[in-house]
Amino acid sequence: MKNVVEFKNLTKTYGKARGIENISFNVEEGEIFGFIGPNGAGKSTAIRTMLSIIYPTSGSVSIFGKDSVKDAKEIKKNIGYLPSEVFYYDNMKVIDLLKYSASFYKKDCSKKIHDLAEDMNLDLNKKIDDLSFGNRKKVGIVQALLHEPKLIILDEPTGGLDPLMQQKFFEILIEENKKGVTILFSSHILSEVQKMCSRVAIIKEGKLVKLEKISTLKETNHKKFQIEVKDKIDEDYFKINGVSSLNVNENNVSFLFRGDINEMVKKLSKINISNILIEEPDLEEIFMHYYKKEE
Repeated sequence: MKNVVEFKNLTKTYGKARGIENISFNVEEGEIFGFIGPNGAGKSTAIRTMLSIIYPTSGSVSIFGKDSVKDAKEIKKNIGYLPSEVFYYDNMKVIDLLKYSASFYKKDCSKKIHDLAEDMNLDLNKKIDDLSFGNRKKVGIVQALLHEPKLIILDEPTGGLDPLMQQKFFEILIEENKKGVTILFSSHILSEVQKMCSRVAIIKEGKLVKLEKISTLKETNHKKFQIEVKDKIDEDYFKINGVSSLNVNENNVSFLFRGDINEMVKKLSKINISNILIEEPDLEEIFMHYYKKEE
C-alpha cells in the first residue's frame, strides 16, 4: 500500500513558544487515519504546516509523492480541508459561496453540492450571517467535499454538529472512503476516532508519543476490571505492576490492567469476590492513562 501523506521530522517553532517537534508518520492510501491529542497539543499546527498555510521550520511533508511546499498549488486541487473554525463573508448566500469555491477546481460540482446539502439538511439559499455555528460547519463540510478530493483533511470536524448530524457526517465519510478516498481525521474526542479510524497517532505537547493500530491500542494493551468484593479490602492489595487508574470505593474496585492476565487471575483468586466484569476499556480510558503515565 503506497503512502498518500508522509511526515518527515516536521518541526514548526514560534520563537520560544512551543509548536511541533520532529513529527514523523505516514498515512496510507485508502486509510482513515486518526491524529489525536488534547486541545493545544499541536494538531492544528501540524495540519496547517502540511497544507503550507504556515511553513515548517525544518523537516517536510510529502502528499501524493510531492513536496507540500514546492508543489502546494498542484496538491491542493485534490485535497478537501475542513478547519476547526470556519469563517466566511457574511453577506453571501450559501450557494454563491459554494459555487465560488467550486470555480477554483474547473469542474462542474453542482450535483455534488446539492447532494451533500440534502444529506446535511443545509439550506443553500440562506445568507451566511443567518446561519448558526452548526450550520456554518455544514457549509465547511460541503465546501471540503464538493470537488470530490482524493484526500480529506479534517481538523476537529464535528464541533457544532448535533449527534444525529454527526452520525450522518460519519456515514458520508465512510461512503467517500469506500470510493478509495484517504482521510486524515484530527480530534480530541476519542470516541470519534475509535469509531472511524484504523490507525492513530497520539500527539502530546508538540511531540508524537504513540503510533498504533486502534485494535492493538484497545485489545492487546489493557483490560478493564470491575470487581465487587464481599469484604472490604485495602487498595494496596492491587498496587502491583501493570495496574493503573485504580479506584477502591467501599466494596467496589475498578482498575486497568496491562500484563499477564493469568497473574491477575491468581491474585484475584485469593480474595472473596461476589461479582466481576472484565472488558475492553474504551480508547479514552487508555489515552488518559497513557498521558498520566508520560507525565
